[in-house]
Amino acid sequence: MATYKAPIRDMMFVLYEVMNADKLPEMESFEEATRDLVEPILEEAGKIAEEVLFPLNRSGDEEGCIWSDGKVSTPTGFKEAYKTFCEGGWTGLACDPAYGGMGMPKAIDSMIAEMICSSNLSFGMYPGLSHGAYHSLHTFGSDDMKDMYLPKLVDGSWSGTMCLTEPHCGTDLGLCRTKAEPQSDGSYGVTGTKIFISAGEHDMTENIIHLVLARTPDAPEGIKGISLFIVPKFIPDDQGDAGEANGVTCGSIEHKMGIKASSTCVMNFDGAKGWLVGELNKGMRGMFAMMNAARLAVGMQGLGLAEASYQGAVEYAKERLQGRSLSGVKHPDKPADPIIVHPDVRRMLMTQRAYIEGCRAMGAWVAEELDISRRHADDKRREEADEFVQLMTPIVKALFTDLGFECTNIGMQVFGGHGFIREHGMEQYVRDCRIAQIYEGTNGIQALDLIGRKMPAKAGRNLRRFFHPVQDYIEKYVMDEEMGEFVQPLAKAFGRLQQATGQLARVGMGKPEEAAAGATEYLRLFGLVALAYMWCRMVEASKDKADEDESGFYGAKITTARFYMEKLLPQTNSLFASIMAGGASMMELDEELF
Repeated sequence: MATYKAPIRDMMFVLYEVMNADKLPEMESFEEATRDLVEPILEEAGKIAEEVLFPLNRSGDEEGCIWSDGKVSTPTGFKEAYKTFCEGGWTGLACDPAYGGMGMPKAIDSMIAEMICSSNLSFGMYPGLSHGAYHSLHTFGSDDMKDMYLPKLVDGSWSGTMCLTEPHCGTDLGLCRTKAEPQSDGSYGVTGTKIFISAGEHDMTENIIHLVLARTPDAPEGIKGISLFIVPKFIPDDQGDAGEANGVTCGSIEHKMGIKASSTCVMNFDGAKGWLVGELNKGMRGMFAMMNAARLAVGMQGLGLAEASYQGAVEYAKERLQGRSLSGVKHPDKPADPIIVHPDVRRMLMTQRAYIEGCRAMGAWVAEELDISRRHADDKRREEADEFVQLMTPIVKALFTDLGFECTNIGMQVFGGHGFIREHGMEQYVRDCRIAQIYEGTNGIQALDLIGRKMPAKAGRNLRRFFHPVQDYIEKYVMDEEMGEFVQPLAKAFGRLQQATGQLARVGMGKPEEAAAGATEYLRLFGLVALAYMWCRMVEASKDKADEDESGFYGAKITTARFYMEKLLPQTNSLFASIMAGGASMMELDEELF
């Protein structure tokens, strides 16, 4: 059976021994985020994940959401779990205290997001979408709008969505046809259809607040004519409560491969009353505020599901008896040895472990820089942190979800035929994880964003925020007696990344398709180098403690780092070769021959 135990020990190691979470309280608004508060918060979140959310994961998948006459019912137990979740203040953990939030750093919130995704991704979609709506309104909404909506989003009594996609319009939002007609009272009448709207309709909150991209009658063509509107399911009354019904209905829900307990809706807006968020024709700014936060969150979905799959695979591998060890019987008291003695099973488990722990550290690095970009006292340091986050966002989204899907497939493979059977829970992780590579911009789009926008931005300044600290680290430790074993492979892979970056920058100026042909491999190469850097930092934090650690925690870190460098990082060789080969072979075949 699937199992889950929140990895609090590893999270605390990443936050306080690898990263600099102990310095977070030095920044404005984070004064209370001290270690003696953070650890019990993580432990309590772990209990919610293990005891409240995880028991509903399989039943929610099997029951799914039910649509009837425009209403959506969530699976049994979800409403009660959501109430418990809200009462614990989890919906407002990283929100502004001015609106009822706890004001915790993103570095802490991202760890809790991982636990939620591990235990019940479908459930996590509902508060996750609300937080995206909160962030966009907090950044671009008027003061009156913030006072009206943010306290309700923070306490969880209202939820939020982002309404972008239309039947004919996905990535190319400039094709948006939804209309917003100005009204005499200053509002807009919003008319159109949006599809694939997560949490667009459900029964867990009093109201649902839709953030909708639409076009006013005289707006410019394309993306420059898109505006953002807030369109509530129920129009707030004079007391700020959910009042009369708005012209918003759910036409149907999708029947999906995974995340079946998350309602994915077709939403119809029929002259619905909405209000402009931010400036007219500047709607993409507000929506990208949601999408960038969502892309980092989706990366945590891949990581969370990988962790859950790994835990299930480890437990099974220790219990399942099949064959004998090739080096001799390991358990003579049993009719066969557990499959964890076999090299190929070890290969699978070590691959999962190395990717998961590397991604957790890398995610914490990006989250910490995000906190710095918002709260650090020094303007220059904030700018540098923001440039780093902008660069790393598409990498986190695509790499974590690609590796998450790979790891959930590996977890199912460890179970053999039993993994293919629903009752063991492993196949659900595969199905749930698959969407993470698609929504919030497919991973191919993330790769194009990396080479087309993030890499050349500010004359390449974003790249320096990663390249410079890694280069400095290599120069410091490459000849170190203890660290050299790990830093030297990093140095070689980093050199390949530098060469590939120069190649794509050169060809991209005159042949954009040639650069785009290597985009996916480049993102993967970049991500693997980043993981290698994080593994070096984890070894650095572990090497002086391993000998005296009776638990074996630090020794396991060093062993896993060695596996990563020897068995996984060599992928950068083939990725580099593919990038340098160019794109002629993929572009020269005539369309008619496909």
